[in-house]
Amino acid sequence: MAASETPAVILFESVSHALHAEKLLKAAGVKCKLIPVPRHLSSDCGVCLRIDGADRDRAAGVLTDRLDYFDIALL
Repeated sequence: MAASETPAVILFESVSHALHAEKLLKAAGVKCKLIPVPRHLSSDCGVCLRIDGADRDRAAGVLTDRLDYFDIALL
């Protein structure tokens, strides 16, 4: 599976950051869904946003300078 077809998750340090990021991404037209952090990944808050792998750069562009996020990882 190509990286652009592989789902990705955005990890955050807090639930409030995840919720704020969800609003920002949806307003920018990036499809995302709040989910529990997969066991093989780590995050301080326990929730993350699932996005399409093809949207990784777009999501990072939306969040950069607006909100801190821990990492964007492919699943």
